[in-house]
Amino acid sequence: MATQAKATPRERLLEAAATLTYRDGVGIGVEALCRAAGVSKRSMYQLFESKDELLAASLEERASAFAVRLLPAADDDRPPRERILHVFEQAELQAGAPEFRGCRYLAVPIELKDESHSASQVARRVETDLTAFFRAEAGQGGASDPDLLARQLSLIFEGASAIAGIRVDNLAGLIALTVGTLFDSASVC
Repeated sequence: MATQAKATPRERLLEAAATLTYRDGVGIGVEALCRAAGVSKRSMYQLFESKDELLAASLEERASAFAVRLLPAADDDRPPRERILHVFEQAELQAGAPEFRGCRYLAVPIELKDESHSASQVARRVETDLTAFFRAEAGQGGASDPDLLARQLSLIFEGASAIAGIRVDNLAGLIALTVGTLFDSASVC
């Protein structure tokens, strides 16, 4: 019988930062982070220069999982229109979860209000990567203006995430319908 390795203090801090900042916001204190991770402040500061560095590392660590959950696999041979719709279908599924609070990569920079903060930079890169995915797929799908469509899709993605995060609307079926209308007006196959 295989035993699972115990998480290191670094891993526990990264998990605590991800969980608590998503649930409670970036204003969460160092004491609460350390308590949730089961590590001392001294240990935290030996592993991370600051709470800001911990937050950025936590976002960075989750970035690839975020992409895997949203984006279709590279070898997915569906047409571009369906590949883009896959992203919105996944977002709609996640938005329906009771613990959903919106997109962490949108919330963190809004809360921080500091574009130069390392966590804001990680979030911006993740958002830029998503827009680049939309742009590439829109171009492959024959969009009349792939850049404009990518920006519109990003706007819908983040707006839908924000609306679902604050429970204004459940968005069931609304996202795909809206994206489909954009596809039709941009002539995407």
